[in-house]
Amino acid sequence: MTKHPWVEKYQSRIGFAVQGGATLTDPDPNGVVMRAGLLTEEVGLDGYFIGDHPGNSPEAFVHLAALARETRTIALGSIVFCIYHRHPVMFARQIADLDQLSGGRASIGLGIGWNAPEFARLGMTLPPVPERQRALEEYVRIVDGVYGSEPFSFAGETFSSTNAEIYPRPVQQPRPPILIAGAGKKVTLRQVAQFADACNFGASSNTGGIRGAEDVAERFAVLKQHCDDVGRPYDDILRTHFTSWLFIAETEHEVQAKRHTHFPNGLTEEQEYTRIFGTPDQIVAYCADLVAAGVQYFVMQTQDASDVETIELLGREVAPQVRALSG
Repeated sequence: MTKHPWVEKYQSRIGFAVQGGATLTDPDPNGVVMRAGLLTEEVGLDGYFIGDHPGNSPEAFVHLAALARETRTIALGSIVFCIYHRHPVMFARQIADLDQLSGGRASIGLGIGWNAPEFARLGMTLPPVPERQRALEEYVRIVDGVYGSEPFSFAGETFSSTNAEIYPRPVQQPRPPILIAGAGKKVTLRQVAQFADACNFGASSNTGGIRGAEDVAERFAVLKQHCDDVGRPYDDILRTHFTSWLFIAETEHEVQAKRHTHFPNGLTEEQEYTRIFGTPDQIVAYCADLVAAGVQYFVMQTQDASDVETIELLGREVAPQVRALSG
């Protein structure tokens, strides 16, 4: 594997993206997702991602396809698509189409799933972690394989395909970048080193439970060791971080008002680590600590796509300051 052009782009510039979505209280859920994606590009951010939860949220690929035709610069995808929601050949087909529609801006974020109630809504049972990890490797092999020049066959424990190929192929070659989510030292970060162009983890229990810059740096050190073990340059991997959720307001008073609006009964212990509230200067400091730990690209999830203030301030104030500090 060689360094993907998407990775190369952020070797000297910190990336910032938004992950958004609609909530049950949004009066126009499809509209707010589209407006948030358009605003993300308008304020100079690098990507807009949509959570992949078809059991209870707007379908990601439908909205990503619409945004592909309405935007020109931002990366599009999900952090991350669950491997059990679509067969890998169908998924590869959808990613290739998104890449074509967007002129080469699709990304392949993959995760093993975590939401047991959502699996149940979709008529599935959440498999044990080791089974899901093995299935992820099969998934990546098939997605990689069907973008090749010859029909591809694969028989695994979970996924298989016979004589599959995708045409038209993606604009990006050899394929859009692959990001694998998770922070497991033994398996997941090894899979990143073997198969992916980017890692991704964060503080919440479903994004790795990695809290604080020191722990982030420690996981990157583990990833580097895996890269050394498989003979791959560490800098071939883009080091991305997931913040769930982000709330920004102009003043401390407005920050506290937003905190009370969204969490009137206070925050749980986990939420204290994963719900990040602050003024632009406070969020700059939060990001600067993570950049010092090695983060190159931020994916920052908003509580709902209607929180345009957070997207505005992230793009117009936070991102430029963090980029200047790290430049």
